[in-house]
Order: sequence, then structure tokens, then C-alpha cells
Amino acid sequence: MHGRKRLIKEEAETNPFFGKEPSKRSVEELIENGVVVIDKPAGPTSHQVASWVRDILNVEKAGHGGTLDPNVTGVLPIALENATKAIGLMHEISKEYICVMRLHGDVEKKKIKEVMKTFIGKIWQMPPKEAAVKRQRRQRTVYYLNILEIDGRDVLFKVGCEGGTYIRVLCEDIGKKLGVGAHMHELRRTKSGMFKEDDAIILQDLLDAYIFWKEDGSEIIRKYVHPVEVLLSHLPAIIIKDSAVDAICHGANLALPGVAQVDTGIKKGSMIAVKTLKGEAVAIAEALMSTRQIMESDKGIVADIKRVIMKPGTYPRMWKSNALR
Repeated sequence: MHGRKRLIKEEAETNPFFGKEPSKRSVEELIENGVVVIDKPAGPTSHQVASWVRDILNVEKAGHGGTLDPNVTGVLPIALENATKAIGLMHEISKEYICVMRLHGDVEKKKIKEVMKTFIGKIWQMPPKEAAVKRQRRQRTVYYLNILEIDGRDVLFKVGCEGGTYIRVLCEDIGKKLGVGAHMHELRRTKSGMFKEDDAIILQDLLDAYIFWKEDGSEIIRKYVHPVEVLLSHLPAIIIKDSAVDAICHGANLALPGVAQVDTGIKKGSMIAVKTLKGEAVAIAEALMSTRQIMESDKGIVADIKRVIMKPGTYPRMWKSNALR
């Protein structure tokens, strides 16, 4: 994943009696620390879909990662319970869409292709009036923009872009540059970060799987609930010793003696995942040292904890008597 290597800072063992590898969680534990990927139908808001998921799975909290307008369909990740703490990460990660853009006038295919090419790379956008963000010009990156078909005034294209890119605005801006105007006619999200269309399920399938599990113990629901760690898979990780876990869960920053392993590619100031030796997500943090500094130093604070994901008490408290040894 992302071509990173994991370096051993200090050999460390993990106690099998505390915590659990994500793949070994029970269905209950999975739901409490999980993400479901819904294929959102046209009609309801993203918030409405999240509340249906909450009701289906009988959980207290469910939050979606990256709003889709009511008429837009496709990949909508929804974090459950404890995993909602990591949902902020979903808004920033890259997305992919298939869009039908309708032009308001006739334009030669060659010109359409030429103009659309100019929207690959860094672009400036003004969020639409109805957006929940402040209306000021912001820069976003379009990674690719492939025209799939041009049928009269309808242009079908696939676009991969940074989170927070407005496809409706992209269509309008292309229309302006073509000199005829254009609007987004239909939109479907085909990827959201690590989640693809193949991962997405309809609400009815989730409901059926939940009922089968509750009524006859069938665990098909495991296929549909991804561990929260998947949300952090795009981040480089620092792996910590068991002795440091509970202190981090109580909000302590990560000190060097707590580090067991570290991924390559960590830069000072970048976001990282803090994980246990069993691969469990403990927290999201900002790196205060680079990979190299972590490997070469033996004291200091490695990371500023931004968001604790693991519940305190999952690992024993060892930090009162021996400060994060």
C-alpha cells in the first residue's frame, strides 16, 4: 500500500490477552468499530441514509464520509459508533465520479476534448451557494478527467479528484469556457478513498444481513462491515508498544520510548495513524518528527494526538508508575 516500508525501532511483543486483531473481532465489536459502504439511492440526503443505517444496525451513532446531494447516487461510506471519530478523514480523501454533463449549445467534439483537458491538474472553484462551506475561491486537484462518450450535447465523463471538489461547479466552469454554458445532469460517485463501487451495498442487503445474524447467527454481515482501520489505511503509521496504548487513549502525546515500529515516508507535520502491534487503530496524530528522526532519536515527543479512536481500558494502564517506558 502506497509503497511504504515498515521499520523496526525496537523489538516488542504484544500481550494476547488485550486488544484484538481487527480481523478477529466479533460481529458486535466490528459494528462498534466499523464502516459500511452504502450504494446511495437517488432521493434521500446523505444524512437520511446515515440515520437509516443507524436504525438498521441498532447503533447510537452513524456518520457519513462526504456528502452526496439527494439526486446523486453511489459510494457513501458510513462510520458506526466508535469509528465516527475517524470520519473527518473521509472528507479529504480522493473521490471518483461518473458524470453526464449537458451542454446548453452545440460544440464540436474536438473543442470539447481540448477544453476539458485544461481542467486536469490544479483548478480554482467557488463552492455553490447551497454548500455548507464558506464561499471563497479554493484550489482543488483534478487527477484525471476522461471523456467516455459524447452524444450531441451530453458528455459522459469519469473524473478523479481531491475531496471537496464540486462536480456541479466543474461542469458549469467547463460550460463557461466552451462559451455555451453547461450543467451537471447526472452524477454517480464510483470511489471514495479506498472504497469502490464493488464495496457498496444497498440498504436492503444490510438489513437482510443484520436480520440473518440476529435470528440465526449467520455472519454474512461480516462481508459488509469494514474495520475502522480501513479508514486510516492511506496514512503512514507508527506502531506503539502495549505499554503506551492506554496513555494515548487518555490523551497523552506519543513519546519516543513508546514506539516499536515506524513507516517510511513520515514527514514532520503530516497526519499519521497510531496503531498497536496487533494492527488496531489507537489514534490519529500529527507527526512531530520525520521517519528518520524517529529512527535516530531516543527521546522526545513523536506525535501530537489529534483524535483518539480506541476506547480507554482496552489495554492495561501501565503509565502511572513507569512514565511510558
